[in-house]
Order: sequence, then structure tokens, then C-alpha cells
Amino acid sequence: MNRRGSSVWRVTDEERRRHAVKLGYVSSPTHTFTALAPAREAAILRQLGREGIHWGEWEHGTWSVQPWRNGESLWELWEGHREGSRDTDTQMAEALSCAKELAQLHDAGWVHGDVQPHHFIIGDQRTHVIDLGLAHGGDIPEAYDFPFRGCLVMYESPEISRSVLEQGYAVPTRESDVFGLGASLFISVTGLRAVEFPPDAEREEQRRVIAKGHHRKVTIPGPLGSIVEAMLSPVPTDRPTVAQVCDALT
Repeated sequence: MNRRGSSVWRVTDEERRRHAVKLGYVSSPTHTFTALAPAREAAILRQLGREGIHWGEWEHGTWSVQPWRNGESLWELWEGHREGSRDTDTQMAEALSCAKELAQLHDAGWVHGDVQPHHFIIGDQRTHVIDLGLAHGGDIPEAYDFPFRGCLVMYESPEISRSVLEQGYAVPTRESDVFGLGASLFISVTGLRAVEFPPDAEREEQRRVIAKGHHRKVTIPGPLGSIVEAMLSPVPTDRPTVAQVCDALT
């Protein structure tokens, strides 16, 4: 993959082990942080006790190596739900596996900051949450750190969008992660963004819409719908914790 200042390869070594090799580089004058993201993520993974993590610098930015996570993303896996061809028990179990991964990250003292359906990889044995380059919680090497200027806008919470519009940066929180999880589940089930805005709108305009705190009506049937409704609350303190989400899904 090669997008937005990051190239990623799946590499198989001589012992048939798979690795994700990432190269970061400056993608535009406003996206210099992408050059630092691979090393920043690797430093976070090391703090979380992950093994097989390496990083360094190259002429255009930083690089990292980490184990490849096998499976399908939540978005890919739930294509059948969007077509109405998968059972709800499987859906609830997979949603729970994503929430548990996020809960473990929170319990370790970190917030993800970039929760989206493509960052949950659901495999046969377990689920992984990936792409922690924007995570906050521990000590980041100063050489690789940068301000949080928001994430993929359609998964931003209203308070994050407001902060980015007003100050140019924000501080991701557990509550904003929960909103991102709710928006991820919503779009993975329905195929629609949780917050409706014109598809050709500029990013700043998208954030203005999100900052108003209105979302589409949640029409997901069953208990998953009520959980998603709570996670999408415009008031951060009214959202359930990810641990409470796990309890509800269980």
C-alpha cells in the first residue's frame, strides 16, 4: 500500500514469518508528520511490550518493522452484514472482539486516536487493533513526536473536530475513541457515514458539520443499535466507557 505519506509492504522472511515494513515520508507541506509516524508507532508498540518491533531513519523520514497481523478488517469482514447475509450472533461476537482490543489499550494507559474500521484486523485466532501512530498516553521520543491534528474526519468526535477547527490541534481521549468505535460499527453495518456531509466537501467543512454534534438516525436493529446510539452521543461524558461497551455486547 502507498498512501498519504506512508508505504507499507508485507514481507516474508527466510523462516516464512510475515512482517509489516513501513516507510514514512513527507506527503505535502501540511503533512510533514507522516515522515515521523512509523518510528512514533514503533516506540509506542515497544512501550506496550510488543515483540519484533524495530525502527530507524532513512533519507526521507523514518521506517519501522513489526509482525504482520493476519485477518480481515472490520470493514471487509462486515460486507456480508451490509448485504444482509450474516447472522447477528457472529456480528455481536466480532464487535465485542474489537471493543475488547480497544479496552486493553485503554487499560494500558493509551488512547488510539485514529479508531476506524480498517484498523481492526479480525483473524481466526484473535482480533488486533493496528496503526497506533497517533496514539497518546506514554512518553514519545521528542524527535518523533508531533501534535495531534485530528484523524480520518468521518470518525472524529464532535469535540475533536471543534478543537482542531479552533486551535489547529486536539488531544484524543478515551471518549473520542469510543465515538470512533461507534462510528466504525455504524458504517460497517450500514455502509453510511455516521455523520452526513457532502462527499465533495473540504475537510474543514466536514469538521464544521461534525462539530455540530448531529449524527444520522441509528437504524441498526437489536442491541447493537442501542449501544452504537450511546457511543455516538455528542456529549463525551454521556458515552459509555469501552469497558461498558464490552459488558453490553457480552
